[in-house]
Amino acid sequence: MEFKLKEMFYKDIDRDIKGVIKVGQADDENIKQELDEYVVTGELNKHIDRFFEAYKTGIIGNTDKNGVWISGFFGSGKSHFLKILSYLLENRKIEGKKAINYFDDKGLDSFILANMKQAGDISTDVILFNIDSKSDSDSKSNKDAIVNVFNKVFNEMQGFCGSMPWIADLERQMVKDGVYDEFKKAFEEASGNSWIEAREDFYYEEDSIITALSQTTKMSEDAARSWYSKCEENYSLSIDSFAKKVKEYSESKGKNHHVIFLVDEIGQYIGDNTGLMLNLQTVVEDLGTMCGGKCWVIVTSQEGLDEFTNVKGNDFSKIQGRFNTRLSLSSGNVDEVIKKRILRKKDAPASHLKALYEQKESIIKNLLTFTSDTAEMKLYKNGEEFADVYPFIPYQFNLLQSAFNGVREHGASGKSLSKGERSLLGAYQQVAIDYMDKDTNVLIPFSAFYKTIETFLDSSIRSVIIHAEQNDNLNEFDVEVLKLLFLVKYVKEIKSNIENLSTLLISEIDADKLEIKKKVQESLNRLIRETLVQKNGDEYIFLTNDEQDVNKEIKNMSVDNGEIIQKVGEIIFDDIYGDPKFSYSRKYQFTFNKIVDDRTRGPQTNEIGVKVITANFDLVGGSSESELKLLSTRENNVIINISRDVNYLEEIENVLKIDAYLRVKGSAKASAAIEDIKSKKSREREERAKRAKFLIEESLRSAEVYVNGSFLDIKEKQGIDRINEGLRALIDSKYNKINYVKEFKENAKDLFDIMDARLNQMELVDSNPNKLAVDEINTHIQTSSARNLQVTVKSILTKFSNPPYGWKDIDIQAIIVTLFKKQDTKVIFNGEVLSPNNREIVNYVTKRDYIERVIVKTREKVNQKYIDVVKDLNKDLFVFSSLPTDEDGIMSMFKEECRKELSRINEMLVNFSLRTSYPGENILKDGKKIFSEIIEITDTIDFFKEVYDLENDFLDYADNIDEIKGFFYKKENKTIDYSSKGQQRIIFDDALDKLKNYDDNKEYIVNDEIKSIIEEIKEIIRMPKPFSKIPTIPLLIGQYNDKVVELLEEESIPVKGYIEKCKKEVLETLEEYDFKDKFKNSIIEEFNDLNKRLEGASSFVVLSSMSDLAEKVKLKWIKEIVAEDEKRKRIEAKGIQQVGNGTTINADNGGKYPATPVSTPDPIPQVVIKTKTLSMRELVKGQRTIKNNDDIDEVVEALRKKLREELEKDTIISLV
Repeated sequence: MEFKLKEMFYKDIDRDIKGVIKVGQADDENIKQELDEYVVTGELNKHIDRFFEAYKTGIIGNTDKNGVWISGFFGSGKSHFLKILSYLLENRKIEGKKAINYFDDKGLDSFILANMKQAGDISTDVILFNIDSKSDSDSKSNKDAIVNVFNKVFNEMQGFCGSMPWIADLERQMVKDGVYDEFKKAFEEASGNSWIEAREDFYYEEDSIITALSQTTKMSEDAARSWYSKCEENYSLSIDSFAKKVKEYSESKGKNHHVIFLVDEIGQYIGDNTGLMLNLQTVVEDLGTMCGGKCWVIVTSQEGLDEFTNVKGNDFSKIQGRFNTRLSLSSGNVDEVIKKRILRKKDAPASHLKALYEQKESIIKNLLTFTSDTAEMKLYKNGEEFADVYPFIPYQFNLLQSAFNGVREHGASGKSLSKGERSLLGAYQQVAIDYMDKDTNVLIPFSAFYKTIETFLDSSIRSVIIHAEQNDNLNEFDVEVLKLLFLVKYVKEIKSNIENLSTLLISEIDADKLEIKKKVQESLNRLIRETLVQKNGDEYIFLTNDEQDVNKEIKNMSVDNGEIIQKVGEIIFDDIYGDPKFSYSRKYQFTFNKIVDDRTRGPQTNEIGVKVITANFDLVGGSSESELKLLSTRENNVIINISRDVNYLEEIENVLKIDAYLRVKGSAKASAAIEDIKSKKSREREERAKRAKFLIEESLRSAEVYVNGSFLDIKEKQGIDRINEGLRALIDSKYNKINYVKEFKENAKDLFDIMDARLNQMELVDSNPNKLAVDEINTHIQTSSARNLQVTVKSILTKFSNPPYGWKDIDIQAIIVTLFKKQDTKVIFNGEVLSPNNREIVNYVTKRDYIERVIVKTREKVNQKYIDVVKDLNKDLFVFSSLPTDEDGIMSMFKEECRKELSRINEMLVNFSLRTSYPGENILKDGKKIFSEIIEITDTIDFFKEVYDLENDFLDYADNIDEIKGFFYKKENKTIDYSSKGQQRIIFDDALDKLKNYDDNKEYIVNDEIKSIIEEIKEIIRMPKPFSKIPTIPLLIGQYNDKVVELLEEESIPVKGYIEKCKKEVLETLEEYDFKDKFKNSIIEEFNDLNKRLEGASSFVVLSSMSDLAEKVKLKWIKEIVAEDEKRKRIEAKGIQQVGNGTTINADNGGKYPATPVSTPDPIPQVVIKTKTLSMRELVKGQRTIKNNDDIDEVVEALRKKLREELEKDTIISLV
C-alpha cells in the first residue's frame, strides 16, 4: 500500500504552527497550542526539574541566587522554553485549564509536578519581554540601559507609562495617594482624550495635565506647572532605587508575592559591551539582595554564561554567583522535538516505512555516502529511525543547524534571521509541506531547505539565485545545485566536492548515484562558466556578487608563464626535495643544477643536474620517450617528466593571480564585505598552494625518469626517492670510478697518521683498499712527469674531484701523502724538495695558500752504489749500521746524524776562540764544511751523489775525529762523554797556564833548567797532533814547579827582612806616644798578614811587589799615628782657650759644674803645627842607580824639589 507523505503524519502537517515562538504572542489560542504541543524531551525534563527545584528556595525561604541563564545555539528552542516557563509560573487558565495541568501527561514525575504546582499556586507577576525590542534605539550607549529597560517593563506591567518613567513615577504616587482614577477622569474632561491613550503625547497635553493635577492632587496650579516643566530634567533612576521599588511593590501585593523578569536574547543585546554586562550584574545582585528570592531574573543567550563572561575578559564572578541556575539546550533536544511534533507518523504508515527500509536498506546505504574527510553525518540506524525521521535524513538535523549558523554569522542573512526568527522546527514543517504530495519513494534533498530561509537573506544573496533562475544557460537542477552550494558555503564539517554534493542532492530512494554525480558535474561546469561558482581543488564554492566581481578581477590578472614554471621549481626543489645536496652515500654528497623546463634555479656550476619537464615545455618531437632519451643524452641531467598532469599548473596560476590581486588591492580601502573576501582569498591562496604541492608530489610519484639516454624502470614511490634514484643512476654513469675509494679520511689528523706510520706498513700496497685510486693518481703523475708537464696539488684535486672520479678532496690529499710517504713521488715547494718525513706535507696539500704552489713529481730511483757508500760511511762515521731500507729514510737518518756531528763540531770550534793553540782546528773546519753541505741538500738523488763524491773527505774526517773528540771530551771504554771535559784537554790547558806563568815571570827567572823544561812543553803544544805526547806534559810541569819553588824561596828571604824592618819602624814610632795601645795590635796583625802572603806567593811578580806593599803599610800607619797625635793636641788647645775666657773647672765636683768665674787676662793664640809623613822609598822611587856625581846631584835636586812642594806653613815633614 502506497502513502502520500501528508497521509503519514500523526497531525496535519500543514496545520498552523508558530515555528518561532515570539514574545508578545499571548492570545489564548496560540498559548493553548504551545502548551498542548510542547514536547518535553529527556533533556528538558532535567532542565524543568532543576529550574523549579532552584525556584522553590525563594518560595519556602530567602535566597539571593535569583538568576537563571538559559543558553542554546541558534534555533535550539531556548526562547520557546523561556515562554513556556512564563506560562507555568503565571499558571493562568487557558480555555478552562491551568497551564501546569497541560504537563500532567508529558512524562514528568510527581516530584517535578509537585514543585511546578507549588510555584503556580503563589501569586506571581510575570514580565516576559525581548530586551532588544523593548529598549530604545540608542540605549546601548547608556551604561544604565539594562536597568532602564527593566524599569520600563516593570512600569508597563503595572499599567504605568513605559516610555516616560517620570510619568510612571507620578502615576505610582497617585495610586498610593488614591487619586489616580480621579486624575484620569479630570484629564479626560480637560483634554477630551483618555489618559492612557494621551500620555504618550505628554508634551502636547500640558494644559490638560496641569489642570488635572491641580484639581486632583495636593499640587497647586503653579506647583503642577513647575513639575511639568522640570519632571524629565529632575528624573533619575539608580539600580538601588529600582530594586527598592520592586521590593515595595512585591510586599504591597501580599506575603510571598513574586515578580519574575523573563528576558529573551540578553546575550545578543549585550554583545561585547562590558558596561551593559556590569549593569545586568548589579541589577540581578540588588534584586536578589533586596527581595530575598521574591524577584527572579531569567534570561536567554546563545552563549553559556562561563563562555560569555570569559570572552568579555573581566571579573564577572558575582554575576556567575547570581545566575547559579544555568540551563543549556543542545541540538539533540531540537531533533527530538521535530520528530515528535512534526514528523510523528500514524501506526500504519510507520509500519510501512519500517518494512520499506528493511527492503531497501542496502540501496539507501549505498546512496548516502560521504568522503572520508567529512565530519560525522548521521544516517539511518535502523527501520525504526527511518520511520521516525522520514522523509528527512538524520544528518540534516545538525547540518541544517550549521548552515543556519553559518549564514547568520557571515552576514549573509537579514535582520530577521539574525534575530532568530527562523526556527529549525518551522523549516522542517515548511519543507515537509512542500513535499507532502510525494509518495514514499521520495527523500528530501538538502537544497530544499534553501526556500525556508530565502525571505530572510540579504538581497545580494537572493539576487544571485534569482539571476541564475532567469539565466537561459542554466536549467532547474543547476539552480538546485547552486542553492545547495550556498547552504553549505559556510559549513566546515563537510567539503563541497562531487561525492558529497551528490549525496546531499539525493531525492529518491531508487536514484542512480552515478547518474546523479554525472548530472551534478555537468551543472557545476555550467555554473563555473557563468562565474556563479568557483572550483578550489575538488571543492566547489558558491560566489556572492562581490565574490564574483573579485574573481573576475583575479582572472584578469596577468601572470607570465615563466613565473608559473619558477613556482614549480620552488615547490619541487625548495619545499619537496628541500636538501641542496644529494646524498649518494654516507661519504658523498653532490650538489646539482636545478632546472624546470628551461628555467634555471640558482648558479649552474655543477657537473650534474635535475631537469623537470612540465606540460609547458616545448619538445621538438613532442613528449615522446625517444625525444626525452635524447635530451638526457645531450645534457648531464636527470630528466623528470611530469608533463602528463596540468592541474598543478592551473593551481599555481591561480595562486600567482591571487598574489597579484592582493598586491594591487591589498592597501586599498574597501567595504567590509570586500575585505572579508580578501581574507578568504588569502586563505584560498594557501589552500591552492598546498594543493599544488600535493599534485606535484603525486605527479613525481609516477613521473618518467631518463638518465644518460635510458628510461629508468622505477616503481611508484615518493617524489624525493624517485629523484634520488635518478641522481644515483646519473652519478653511477658519469662518475664510474667513484667507488675506487673505499676507505675514507675525515680530516688532516688522518693525513698526519699516514706520515707517522712506518714505511713497512705503507709497503703493503695490495692490502690498501684504495689501491685502484692510488694507482690512478700515481699513473697521472708519472705520465705528466714523463711529458715534463707540471703537476700541482690543485691540478690533482681538480682532476680527481670531477668525473669520472668525483672523490673528496681529503681522500685525494691522503693518496698524495701516501705516495709521498712511500717515496713514489717527491713534493717541491718554493724550489725545495721536501724530506720524506716532513710532516708539513699535510699542510702543503691541504691549505689553500699552498696547493697552487706545491709541485708533485715522480721520484727518480737512486743507484745502489750510492746507497752502499752512504751505508759504509754511516758505519765509519757514526759507528752503527742499522739504517732504514728506503732511500728517504737512509737520507733522513744520515742527515740527522750529520746534524748531530755538526753540532759537536761547532761545540769544539767554540774552544778555539778561547785558546787558539788547541789541536785539530783545520780538521774540524773541514768536517763542518762537508757536513753543512750534506745537510742543506733536499733532493734525494743530489744527496746520494754528493755523499758519494765526498766519500774520501768523510773518511779523512773519520780517521782524525776520534783523537780530537778524545782530546776535548772525556773518553772511557771507547765511549765519548760529551758532557765532561777530556783529560788531555785538562793537561793541555795546564800546560798553557804554565807557559803563561813563565812568560809573566821570565824577567825574574834566570835558570837554564827551567828554560829547557819550558821549551819541551812548547814543542808538544806546537805539534798538529800532540795527542801521543800530551801524557808527558804533567811530568814536565812537575819539574817546572819544583824549580820555580826553589827560586821563589831564595828571592823571598830579603823581602821578608824588609817587611820586618818596616814593622819595627812603625812600632818604634808608636812608642813615642801615650796612645800606643790603640794601634799596636792592629799594626802587628797587618804585617803578619803580609808575611803569610809572602809565604804563599807563586809568582816572582807578586814576590817583587811585596816590598812596596810593606812600605805602603808602614807609611799608612805612621800617618795614622801622627794624625792621632795632632787630634789630641787640638783638643788640648781648645780646653786652654775655655779657661782663658773665665771658666774654671771645680775639681771638687768632678768638673761637672762650673766654679765661680775668675778674671784672667786675654789668652795668647795657640798655633797648631801639622806633620806630614813622607816615605824616602817613594821620594827616590825610580832613581836608584847612581853612576857618577851628576847622578847624585840629579837625585838630590829632585828630592829637594819634592820636599819644597810638600813643605807648607806650620808644617813639619817626617821622613820614614
